[in-house]
Amino acid sequence: MKIRTGFGFDVHQLADGLPFFIGGIKIPHTKGAVGHSDADCLLHAICDALLGAAAKRDIGYWFPDTSQEFKGIDSKILLKRTAEIIAADGYKISNIDSTICLQKPKVKPFIEQMQKTIADVLQIPEEDVSVKATTTEKLGYTGREEGIAAYATVLIYK
Repeated sequence: MKIRTGFGFDVHQLADGLPFFIGGIKIPHTKGAVGHSDADCLLHAICDALLGAAAKRDIGYWFPDTSQEFKGIDSKILLKRTAEIIAADGYKISNIDSTICLQKPKVKPFIEQMQKTIADVLQIPEEDVSVKATTTEKLGYTGREEGIAAYATVLIYK
């Protein structure tokens, strides 16, 4: 059995009046993430972690922000396509551990729904998807509510 780990990181600027998508769901907030797609920072970090674990480059290589095909796309579609890319090389997902870093809104009430959504897209058990959240105690761009960051670590095998 071949076992590999991957790490993903993503950042998006926050701006007033945009919809806020995180973990595959829309959360009520006065700000949303700026991006070429729906700017779901968490799903993008998971995509990068999966692609990195399989040595398949990064999300920008497969889904460039210069392509009209991906303009405004639901990041759940990108996550599903990422899973298909690594599956084509024979990899399966063992587990995902992820962290969302933002000051507001509080996402604790939405974490179980995010885990279910991610698990459903990837067709893996919910118990294999960890989503955590933290703040930066009002420090830096996340603390000033100028942006959001997400980190993900994955384990894949074949």
